[in-house]
Amino acid sequence: MAEQVATRWSPEQVAGLAPDPASAKVGRGLAVPAKWSGAGASARAVWGSCKGSGAKPYRTVVELAGPAFKCTCPSRKFPCKHALGLLLLWSAEHVPSAAEEPDVSTWLAEREARASRAERKPEAPKDLEAAAKRAQERLARVTAGAAELRGWLTDRVGAGFASFEGSAFEGGGFSGGGAEQLRTVAARMIDAQAPGLAGGLRRAAGLVGRGRDWPGDLLAELSLLYVLAGAALRLDELPAPLAETVRTRLGFSAGTAQVLESGERVADQWLVTGAVDDEQDNLRTRRTWLRGRHSGRVALVLSFAPPGRPLDSSLPPGYVVPGELAFHPGALPLRALVADRTEAVLTPVPRGDTVAEALAAFAEALAVDPWLDRWPVLLSDLTPARHDGGWALSDVDGAALPLLPGVDPWPLLALAAEHPVTLAAELTPAGLRPLTCWHPNGVVRL
Repeated sequence: MAEQVATRWSPEQVAGLAPDPASAKVGRGLAVPAKWSGAGASARAVWGSCKGSGAKPYRTVVELAGPAFKCTCPSRKFPCKHALGLLLLWSAEHVPSAAEEPDVSTWLAEREARASRAERKPEAPKDLEAAAKRAQERLARVTAGAAELRGWLTDRVGAGFASFEGSAFEGGGFSGGGAEQLRTVAARMIDAQAPGLAGGLRRAAGLVGRGRDWPGDLLAELSLLYVLAGAALRLDELPAPLAETVRTRLGFSAGTAQVLESGERVADQWLVTGAVDDEQDNLRTRRTWLRGRHSGRVALVLSFAPPGRPLDSSLPPGYVVPGELAFHPGALPLRALVADRTEAVLTPVPRGDTVAEALAAFAEALAVDPWLDRWPVLLSDLTPARHDGGWALSDVDGAALPLLPGVDPWPLLALAAEHPVTLAAELTPAGLRPLTCWHPNGVVRL
């Protein structure tokens, strides 16, 4: 008798596993029944053999719980294109339910045995005194770095921005153009174990000489860094929630176990409004935004992976995930971990806000956390409009927000050409970054 098959994933969930867009595209090309033989699915796994360039087909197995992947192809990407193609084939209901084949059962049993051994392995005792000493030493280095940065910023801004674009400035102790100076100080902040300050300096370096209003943009970025460095010098004087926010912005972070144990818990039906993938310093990051249907809370779930490895795809945009989140501490609790959840369900078009409501919410958030550089918004009844040589999105009240410079507008414009759409986006001071669009024919991740 064939085993019961697991609940099939959506194509969006499968696409979210792809290590890069090229793999996703090739995987879609392999999601054709004629390319596969011996394909089957159980409650635990999906398997099949795909004809490749060699004489022998590639054997592909996917454990659904992990997910975990095994393929005889030489690819070093996880999942490979064959695993993606097989999962897309399964998602489209072209893989029948079947009893697990011997090699599939053997591989799953081996994985289960390794996991069991890992759970039984005793944890090494933690040296709490040594850990506290290391934390204190790091705080001292960060404080020293913050004091150095404040002094440098005072001298540098006091000299004026006229020399920032290209010529050298010797009074602050560094030579070279303005952008190079900022990168040099950023490296000093890395040495001081203050990655948050370093990141702000690198962002500031990217502003030098770019655009007509770059001096004002640069001053705004450096002002926030100055305030953050000042807050680092008086952490003990700040209210506890604000102190946690400052620590997070400096680069300190609460551990997963600590957040799950003592973080604020919020149970709700969480709408996954959108996700953004970034890659920097050989690390891929996925920002996934959620919005509680009943609580109205917004949450940010982060996942990380090295290049070629899959990011977490268990929170597909456009779906509702009933569950409980544990929030990191802070004056504006935003980042969260999924503490408990049930199966994601595709949702109809959600009700969004007006532009005015979204701007008011962003302003309230900035009043609590002035270093917030993006805010998730869900906007209803948007139509495209021309704006200052680019594009903006206008709501029923006529209020509009411009698209972020550099964003390709055409996929969204095509969706909104005939009917107003509901859009999830990241709102930044420079404009909107579209993430997910709901329109009469469905939901599209942009």
